[in-house]
Amino acid sequence: MCEVIVIASGKGGTGKTTVCTGLAVALAKAKNKVLIIDCDSGMRGVDLMLGISDRLVYDISDVISGACEYADALYRVEGDFELYSIAAPLYADDEVSPSLIRRFVDQVREEYDYILIDSPAGTGSGFYAAANAADRALVVINAEPISIRGCKNISYRLRELKMTDCRLIINRFDKKRFFDMGLYRDLDEVIDEAGMRLIGLIPEDMRVIALSQRGALAHNWSQTAVIFDTIVKRLEGVDVPIVVK
Repeated sequence: MCEVIVIASGKGGTGKTTVCTGLAVALAKAKNKVLIIDCDSGMRGVDLMLGISDRLVYDISDVISGACEYADALYRVEGDFELYSIAAPLYADDEVSPSLIRRFVDQVREEYDYILIDSPAGTGSGFYAAANAADRALVVINAEPISIRGCKNISYRLRELKMTDCRLIINRFDKKRFFDMGLYRDLDEVIDEAGMRLIGLIPEDMRVIALSQRGALAHNWSQTAVIFDTIVKRLEGVDVPIVVK
């Protein structure tokens, strides 16, 4: 049975799209058939990270408007796994409405084990389009006050949408920097303030950033891959520990 997961963030710059893409790769390498729908109109990045941008002709707005068939806008990532992507519109003016995104997801969900929806940062109309189509949410933050404030706003909006299965991912975590800054006593204080259960702690990893910018995230994996593998197991209900490095 397909799970549809929205990847959201209360503010830009948390690494949300990198997390979404990395998680999709980990799910696909775990023998799942995965689709990423990029809903970040005007700021799309999934195609760049997966190395498929040179092949793009159509996007999700073309499918919804009837300008092309669904299969024409579906791009498979090269590799011995089943990972597909549908791009967001290049321009924000072409943003698709929540009801139409929901209808599209309902039409295709039985073809996949997982559908990940990359939401725009914040709580604008693009966020509602992405979240309205999902069964559960992963909210990406950095361990800092402004990011946590954004998380609280996202949490409030998700409750408005009757979304009850929401989990927290702390991204770009650097243990030394965290304690040197002295903003929080420990990670438990961050989690308590964010108000969500933690499902993943992803360390700062310049290699992941470099691979994503080169469009090679799916093929030249880094040591952080084990963290994404752990998140996959926790999504599937396996009780594995969260490692703090």
